[in-house]
Amino acid sequence: MIDSMSPTPLYVQLADLLGKRIEVGKLKPRQPLPSETQLRQEYGVSRGTVRAAVALLRERGLVVTLPQRGTYVVERPTS
Repeated sequence: MIDSMSPTPLYVQLADLLGKRIEVGKLKPRQPLPSETQLRQEYGVSRGTVRAAVALLRERGLVVTLPQRGTYVVERPTS
């Protein structure tokens, strides 16, 4: 749930929520992330918020964006 009254920026909250979905296996490796439109509708945030959240997930190494193909969950090394 996104809390618009929280001091944590919305994009960080969204990135954390998506990161949790990846962690628990709701978004599996090699699976595409939901589209910007789907995320905007599901969480009630702007396109800029979605893009910033995806950029943060890329920085965290959880997703990779392939030009003209979309953004996908990365394979996590099993150790």
